[in-house]
Amino acid sequence: MQRFYSPHIEPHLRSFLLSEEESKHAIRVLRMTVGDELQLVDGRGSLYTAVITDAHPKRAVLEITHVETGYGERQYHLHIAVAPTKNIERLEWFLEKATEVGIDEVTPLICEHSERKEVKAERLIKVMVAAMKQSLKAYLPRLNQPVACREFLARNSAEDRFIAHCAEGEKQYLNIAAKPGGRYVVLIGPEGDFSAAEIAEAIKQGYAPVTLGDSRLRTETAALMACMEMALLNR
Repeated sequence: MQRFYSPHIEPHLRSFLLSEEESKHAIRVLRMTVGDELQLVDGRGSLYTAVITDAHPKRAVLEITHVETGYGERQYHLHIAVAPTKNIERLEWFLEKATEVGIDEVTPLICEHSERKEVKAERLIKVMVAAMKQSLKAYLPRLNQPVACREFLARNSAEDRFIAHCAEGEKQYLNIAAKPGGRYVVLIGPEGDFSAAEIAEAIKQGYAPVTLGDSRLRTETAALMACMEMALLNR
């Protein structure tokens, strides 16, 4: 069944007007018509089943026939704070795959060694929306505004805090340091890694140093590895 994203739909509604963009996709591209059934997700965990009652290509009207809240809800919360990659397509790749695997929140982290200081949120959100629909999920990860690493460290108070870095020092594997069912924050640095001062400040703020293995990973690969580690830990 075809799935669409409608962030403004509410569980109490019995009819709904599909957005112009989604109406065009349903009626013009997919050639759906009156009586055809489809699904909607709101990005907040609700899955709606609906039937087209007016196949207008700009404002299709739907009758909501079933609502399931908490669809695909997971037992843990994962927040990845990751330095934006110089090639923005690598960050887009991470967001797409992380949405498929399972992630709740992403913060672009501006570090001392960061080569990219800005990101365009609109494009990144579109990537995550497409991945949410493709992977049959109902939760859209939250994309926060970019923030300086030191500012992020000072204001974050999550219980399960980790920093994955390449510098020498005692570390645990992430899947050993973390416990199932947690609310995790994992820091992933830029191509040049975190600075020594950033690592020291993170540890001072309660972030446990962790490793993702012996290989030297690209930023986006390391961030995805962290998502996969947590998904397997909580399976």
